[in-house]
Amino acid sequence: MPDLSFQVESVEAQQFAAAPLLIFKLRITNALPEEPIHTAILRCQIRIEPAARSYPPESRERLLDLFGTPDRWSQTLRSMLWTHTTVTMRAFAGTVLVDLPVPCTYDFNVAATKYFHALDDGEVPLVLLFSGTVFYQAEEGALQVAQIPWEKETSYRLPVGVWKKMMDLYYPSSAWLCLRKDVFDRLYRYKVGRGLPSWEQALEELLVAAKEPVKP
Repeated sequence: MPDLSFQVESVEAQQFAAAPLLIFKLRITNALPEEPIHTAILRCQIRIEPAARSYPPESRERLLDLFGTPDRWSQTLRSMLWTHTTVTMRAFAGTVLVDLPVPCTYDFNVAATKYFHALDDGEVPLVLLFSGTVFYQAEEGALQVAQIPWEKETSYRLPVGVWKKMMDLYYPSSAWLCLRKDVFDRLYRYKVGRGLPSWEQALEELLVAAKEPVKP
């Protein structure tokens, strides 16, 4: 029966995709190197472990929306779900390197996006939890099916620069914000009523009216 272990060797941004996509290079090793694995359907849950790194003052200010003030972080800085992903593995024996695709979003209503945006550099501590189904060949030659238990996991520290490079590739010099429909309608009427050519100018006018500094 297969006994699989997992290790992330590297990660890179996919340059040509319909939406932002990270590719985790996942090394999978069977403790029984001679046992043929025909295929496997691998499910992965990825969690962010924010307590496993430190934060400079600039990041602490941006993290107020997620975790509150630093004096509360002992209660609020908890493990949080980032995403789920699935991959179908090819046949192998011993070890194999698999591309694990992780779709990403730049929606600032999503907690993970807020977290990544708050960081200027360093690494994001991740835990990857695995489950799934393995189809393998038993010693007598019969095809067998086994489950991958949830206790199979690995950790990885994702460079913040990789995530930022990916978002710069898909959203150069911009950010994506989803608004409630009635708020969008009000903003749209404001923009059109004042003949403003861009959303940025509409928002800048509102910020000036609210006496918020607007950076050039």
